[in-house]
Amino acid sequence: MSETTYTAVVTTTGEGRNGGRAVSSDGALDLNFAIPKELGGNGGATNPEQLLAAGWSSCFMGAVRIAAAQRKVKLADLAVVADVTLHHDEANFWLSAALHLELTGIDQETADALAAAAHQTCPYSKALGGSIEVTVDATVA
Repeated sequence: MSETTYTAVVTTTGEGRNGGRAVSSDGALDLNFAIPKELGGNGGATNPEQLLAAGWSSCFMGAVRIAAAQRKVKLADLAVVADVTLHHDEANFWLSAALHLELTGIDQETADALAAAAHQTCPYSKALGGSIEVTVDATVA
């Protein structure tokens, strides 16, 4: 049996993504939601897709650092850009995602291997990778 190491508790009230508010049990997170201007809303606040992108990119970065340490690869500059897209048609909504790993100081083959390894170990990737379309790539500058 696995050990639970942390549980995040967040309560959202109001209208959810259209003017709602989310607050974590420890008070560290306290934010408002708004529908993006691109979807006809007022914008001016965050949205669920941005939150997913923030969480996933930070988790993925940690997984890249673990993969690099396991392979004894020294990382210089590192960034993860997560694109989370909300799609819809007349009847359905769904998500897709792209994770872009940006590195310096290593070769492309190593960067690709780190990206693939991170995608296999990142909890967000494990949770979502089989349920939504996800692409992962690495760029070395």
